[in-house]
Amino acid sequence: MLSIGQWALVSIFSHFLFIYITWKILIGINLDPIIRKGKVTEARILLFFVAIVIGAGVSRFFLEIVQWSSDLIYLF
Repeated sequence: MLSIGQWALVSIFSHFLFIYITWKILIGINLDPIIRKGKVTEARILLFFVAIVIGAGVSRFFLEIVQWSSDLIYLF
């Protein structure tokens, strides 16, 4: 079982990892038809915020599954 500090480091790393993966996926999607000309910077900022929301949600799900799995030993 991880201590509080170790769990915090794992959580931070997990969030950054999933945000990075989500960012790479979103960049790979061709959104040029829906982006107005001259608004590329705003579109990238929006994609960054969407990546944070999706990545943090996936990371939270992953971390909760790991925590619940480690708590199963207390079932019996």
